[in-house]
Amino acid sequence: MIVMGVDPGLSVTGVGIIQVYKKQLSYIDAFAIRTGKLKKLEERLNYIYVQLSQLIDKYQPEKCVVEEIFYSKNVKTAITMGHTRGVILLAGTQKDVEIVSYTPREVKMSTVGNGAATKNQVQFMVQRILKMKDKPSSLDASDALALAICHAQRL
Repeated sequence: MIVMGVDPGLSVTGVGIIQVYKKQLSYIDAFAIRTGKLKKLEERLNYIYVQLSQLIDKYQPEKCVVEEIFYSKNVKTAITMGHTRGVILLAGTQKDVEIVSYTPREVKMSTVGNGAATKNQVQFMVQRILKMKDKPSSLDASDALALAICHAQRL
């Protein structure tokens, strides 16, 4: 089974792809979709949608694991994350990929064993769990891989 984890973010959306075979997890690829040069919200969301749709076509995941929106003291951040998450859900649904969601705390518990783990701790454990030679290219990519790992451990 191919599992794609997606960590929603308007500036950077992390994408991580793993294969699950008989409870064994293997790293396939990881990306950071960056929208930095685009100014308008709708341009950024469209760029994320197009890039994610192309990745879904390329890797043909059976599951797309997306982080749940968490309560944020910054309302604007929560709203923009919601926009990004909606685009991710749309891309997966239009490509007939089953969507699964977990909270950040659930993801951290399943990868690190601590629901309050730091991003660096998650990145370290993702590298170990997937037996990667090098750590993931960005914290967003490692968060996306952690989402995929979280789901794989529940299969």
